[in-house]
Amino acid sequence: MSSLSESSAPASAAEERSARVAVTLFPLLILAGGAVALAAPTAFIGLGPWINPLLGVIMFGMGLTLTPPDFAVIAKRPVPVVIGVVAQYAIMPFLGWLVAAALGLPPALAAGVILVGCCPGGTASNVVSYLAKGDVALSVAMTTVSTLLAPLLTPVLALWLAGQYMPVDAGSMAWSIVQIVLFPVLLGLVIRLFLPRLVNKSLPALPWISVLAITVVVVAVVAGSAKAIFSAGLLVLVAVILHNGLGYALGYAAARLFRLPVPSRRTTAIEVGMQNSGLAAGLARQYLTPESALPGAIFSVWHNVSGAVLAAYWRRRGTVAARDRDAAAVVIAE
Repeated sequence: MSSLSESSAPASAAEERSARVAVTLFPLLILAGGAVALAAPTAFIGLGPWINPLLGVIMFGMGLTLTPPDFAVIAKRPVPVVIGVVAQYAIMPFLGWLVAAALGLPPALAAGVILVGCCPGGTASNVVSYLAKGDVALSVAMTTVSTLLAPLLTPVLALWLAGQYMPVDAGSMAWSIVQIVLFPVLLGLVIRLFLPRLVNKSLPALPWISVLAITVVVVAVVAGSAKAIFSAGLLVLVAVILHNGLGYALGYAAARLFRLPVPSRRTTAIEVGMQNSGLAAGLARQYLTPESALPGAIFSVWHNVSGAVLAAYWRRRGTVAARDRDAAAVVIAE
């Protein structure tokens, strides 16, 4: 997804419009793709090997949207970035473990839910922060740092927590994350650095490339987990809703505890609650079982739906608050 970073050169109107439309239609496209895959799973089983390459394409797109000012935010405002990233990797993995235990999920599904929590922030979080009138520059910085830390933290946390349910090959998982996440992001950064004009022309298309890639990933995962969906789909949906919703709430609470301003609280909540669930689905399919990829697939749909609703609520709340302030100012002036 496009970062819409406020710390870099202003995003073009076309880029912003494209990102808004993409993030709005994203859940609908994924729902449609998932429904088709569920109706005819055998037609899409062959897509399985494409999951990791498509995730690499998404990460490459993220790298293309990053600029040096995005990294400058980390140096200028390290405290809120650290708070957000620590909250990301402290709250979501343990929430996944607690939700799995509370619902008594079968081992494969429990490990999948936990793995979603162990992954970095979602690539759509930057656009959702923008729509929610959050701190977009901070959102980009948090997503970037959590993504770059993923090769280390995701396998270690997965081994510790998901390893209680299923064997986890943390070393191989770490190398896969380097290949799927780190290398593509760095390649995107380098290309943006040396070919900025070419990249700027392509920015409006990047959200759609990410949307299509994630949709195909979800189709592949759903097709491979069709039987599990029919037997435990509702239970996994409940787990995903709890995991995501509690992530928003606790992320906001963590930012409020450290007295961050309201836009930063919103951004922290979104960064914590929205996960790179496509990565979780790909890793689960490769290192756990096809059923373990189911929570990641469902999370990919749900967190975009909930993120869009939350952004609309906060955006409307900000507009009403501004209207009230203007009315109060008029009264005082009179």
